[in-house]
Amino acid sequence: MNPYSRKPILTAKRLFSMEQLKGTIHPDSFHCQIEEYNDYLFNEAAKSQNDQMALTWLLLERSSGAISAYMSLIADAIKLTATEKELHNLAYPFKTVPAMKIAKLAVSAPFHEKYTGIGTLMVEMATEIAIACNEQHFACRFITVDADIEHNESVINFYLKNGFIPNEETTNKRRKTISMRRDILFRAKAKES
Repeated sequence: MNPYSRKPILTAKRLFSMEQLKGTIHPDSFHCQIEEYNDYLFNEAAKSQNDQMALTWLLLERSSGAISAYMSLIADAIKLTATEKELHNLAYPFKTVPAMKIAKLAVSAPFHEKYTGIGTLMVEMATEIAIACNEQHFACRFITVDADIEHNESVINFYLKNGFIPNEETTNKRRKTISMRRDILFRAKAKES
């Protein structure tokens, strides 16, 4: 499909709905380019959810009911260097800072071809969930992700575009992921202004 013929997600709330995974997913109902992510959704997501290890959310196209994308969210805590704490104005003696991690995020190949911005929509929905946790349940300052450069080297650019920055860490050329964070307090204050 021509990338210029893809529809932008300007009316996302009308085109899509988000719901929590209920049971197992039939293998014919979702396909992304990374087989490991398909396998997780079909074979591991329901078990992880039942064991309270990860909560999986499905993005459904309203007109067809088809799974457009999914993400699995988990609780997290990140260690920040003194420089990183200063960047986020965190004058606390804590060694770790509360976060919510996007453990998996995948967009169905047919929907990636049909629309632009589904991945960004998923990040925004994760941010809304984290903000709701802050308002009602527990503190969560960052959204974290381990950007999967093993399967997609350009995924770092996607996360940078969506407000994530790399975490400082020792350089390891054999890494399969890059740890990144997005400050939701800063984004929430920017939206209020």
